[in-house]
Amino acid sequence: MSDQPSAADEIMDGVYHALRAHGYADLTMQDIADECSKSKSLLHYHYDTKEDLLVAFLEHIITDSAERIEAHADDPATDRLVAFIGWFVFDADAVDREAFHIALLELRTQGPFNDRIREQLDRSDRVLRGTVAGILESGIEEGVFREVDVEETAALLVATLDGARTRQITLSGTADDGVDPTYTRRVAEASLTRVIDPILAEGVELPPLADGIGELTRETGEE
Repeated sequence: MSDQPSAADEIMDGVYHALRAHGYADLTMQDIADECSKSKSLLHYHYDTKEDLLVAFLEHIITDSAERIEAHADDPATDRLVAFIGWFVFDADAVDREAFHIALLELRTQGPFNDRIREQLDRSDRVLRGTVAGILESGIEEGVFREVDVEETAALLVATLDGARTRQITLSGTADDGVDPTYTRRVAEASLTRVIDPILAEGVELPPLADGIGELTRETGEE
């Protein structure tokens, strides 16, 4: 079986690199073609419009994220939860990752006006909240978490982490009092302390946040 990436995978990687380099608003099909070493005509053969390609890309990264989460399904619930929280942490020098998420944030703003994009964003939200709810349910069965409303706790945690990431990438460095580059890490630590620690069963300890950072992130840095 060949380990070579398929043409579809190469195109998706091209979209990732093009978004990171050019942002959403200025992105063109030619930019994507240049990044994946494919011709613009080949991209149009597979995708009629840039919107078609970007919707396919959103579907791709959500599916990829779900698969990476599933790959850790047999890990202890505490490890999985810390890895999920660490997923949202930006290191101070993660310039490329930040540029990509800025582009994604631009794309997300189209949700209210574009049904196809909103459908993928809804799916992403379901994956994130469902992941946390599933981890909490497993942890309750394992006896490491106390009984809690898993849906409510999942919604709170995802909103907190996603909000912290959005705040850091939109406000960091914009002014003297802008958000510092360790903001997502501090919010992640606070989430562990204020949300997760109180629901731990007696005698159970969480692994340190540092152990979870990077566990769910691809080696390429793609989210």
